[in-house]
Amino acid sequence: MITRTPASLHTITREQRESPVAEVPESSAAARGDWRAQLRDCIRTPQALLEQLGLPTSLLPGAHDGHALFSIRVPHAYASRIRADDVNDPLLRQVLPLDAETDIVDGYVNDPLEEADHSPLPGLIHKYTNRVLLMASGGCAINCRYCFRRHFPYEDHQPSREQWRDILDYLQADSRIHEVILSGGDPLVSTDKRLAWLVEALGEIAHLKRLRIHTRLPVVIPDRVNDELLSWLGATRLQKIVVIHTNHANELDDEVAAAMSRLAAIGVTLLNQGVILRGINDTVATQTALAERLFECGVLPYYLHAFDPVQGAAHFAVGDAEACELMEALLEHLPGFLMPRLVREVPGRRSKTPLGSAMPSISIIAST
Repeated sequence: MITRTPASLHTITREQRESPVAEVPESSAAARGDWRAQLRDCIRTPQALLEQLGLPTSLLPGAHDGHALFSIRVPHAYASRIRADDVNDPLLRQVLPLDAETDIVDGYVNDPLEEADHSPLPGLIHKYTNRVLLMASGGCAINCRYCFRRHFPYEDHQPSREQWRDILDYLQADSRIHEVILSGGDPLVSTDKRLAWLVEALGEIAHLKRLRIHTRLPVVIPDRVNDELLSWLGATRLQKIVVIHTNHANELDDEVAAAMSRLAAIGVTLLNQGVILRGINDTVATQTALAERLFECGVLPYYLHAFDPVQGAAHFAVGDAEACELMEALLEHLPGFLMPRLVREVPGRRSKTPLGSAMPSISIIAST
């Protein structure tokens, strides 16, 4: 495996752990409460991110190289949780481009899950018998450097209103489908008006039972969980599951916890899925802290995904054997209900594939 990640990104000193978090610019602080304004006013260049965090300009050339392949995007609400002057911060490493992203590594591909082979209609992925995934938005609030869909052709999966009708007809015609997963991109980038229309239409399909939303937005911009969202989501007859995406306990500040409380108050089941990432959450200490903090926020750990071999992100990879060893060690530190399920998605299979024996005995909901 070829990597050129700066060696300084692998060691965290005591002084760096105690570094202050970055300050939020006044323009962003003024937009608090307005999630759409925060989406517009995000950090979009490597230089802006490095300057806000007081990081060395020596990182800029490599950051520009990675940015050219997959553009940087970081909301200020998220950046405010990153420790200033700390090149090793686990939140920073999830969003800062590196020159290692330009390496071509054997076995790493643009579509590691082969999703293009399971899309009967634009915006619809149907890999599993009784559930489907809808691309409710091609946009994200934050561009995570390890994203397995960083090369996904979202421009080909943006249904028009007429095409959404075709998708609804597809769902109506297949009574085996009991669950709809809204994904993307991030589905909550869409407007509340558009989502309200879609969820109401889904609720009218009698054989549908559950609505699941996979989103990172309540984590990176907690103000997204506003009254409008709570209104349309609370009104559906469908059982409601929101699966957030969090990889490190430092992502879960008090504002995120408050957003989770608002969702729980309308009857939403809250779960988390993360990805095991080299140098970010690949230790017992970080996984334990994450599970404990999730539970404090009313969220149950659900999946810990083995790393998908997406081109441009090989420097994040943790091998399956190492991940399984981590899960075995984690059993000594967490009760079973806080153990995430270590899984890999294998193209062509009808479910996620559990890895190792460190699986909790209680399944929260069916495998995706």
